[in-house]
Amino acid sequence: MRRLPPSWYQAIFLRHSRRSFMSRMPEEDKLVRLEALCREFRPYPGARAEFVRRSPDVVFKGLIGGYGRVTGAAFYIAFIGSEDGLNVEEGTGYTGEGVILEATVLGLGTCWVSGFFRPESVKEHLSLAKGERVFAVTPIGYAERNYTFKDKIYRGLAGSNKRKPGHRICDNAASEPWQEKSLEAARLAPSAANRQPWRFGLGGSSITVRTDSSKDSGRYPKRLDCGIAMLHLELGAAAAGVSGRWVALRPPEVARFEIQK
Repeated sequence: MRRLPPSWYQAIFLRHSRRSFMSRMPEEDKLVRLEALCREFRPYPGARAEFVRRSPDVVFKGLIGGYGRVTGAAFYIAFIGSEDGLNVEEGTGYTGEGVILEATVLGLGTCWVSGFFRPESVKEHLSLAKGERVFAVTPIGYAERNYTFKDKIYRGLAGSNKRKPGHRICDNAASEPWQEKSLEAARLAPSAANRQPWRFGLGGSSITVRTDSSKDSGRYPKRLDCGIAMLHLELGAAAAGVSGRWVALRPPEVARFEIQK
């Protein structure tokens, strides 16, 4: 059974998407630690993260007028999945969020970017196997100490401070303390445009994750967002002293977390 670092649970409450970075270069030991995690944290076959020691300036693009553009980041990490693999979208989200939470633990800024980046530029920086796709990227560096005007604008457009209440994302009320802790952690998971496309069904000893509808976009896969929420959910359960395993399910369901007694 894989044991997730307890520090990742604490990082859930510290992580915020950042798009403006300082010129300060991250310390080498932190970069080496992230590179090692990218190599070693492979919980899903066909899903991986790759640290890219190249300037990400050519990779990121902004919204109209430049709003939302990432600026000043030292490096970036690409989140990659094999389109021939099973559970690749949720697997890539789960894997990538682990890397992002570790960067948060190290005091570094990040931001999930799944739409406004140039895949062709990323492909020039790394080698992809046949069938692999870059689903998303994140900048890596020291974020500006204070939110810039650009950051505030983007957070407002994305509705980053607006989280759906429990009754809108759960089929029924939590009956166990570990479920409450897990769901609160899952609610804080980042998603494209803060759409929060996950829904949860609660059993006595399980939580099932599914997408909110079958309608999806290949550019912003809902199952990728659900994979991010899955990691948060599992970290919440671990913080409550509960361990379990994920069982893959067919669409529109994604997976079921079953606790081990």
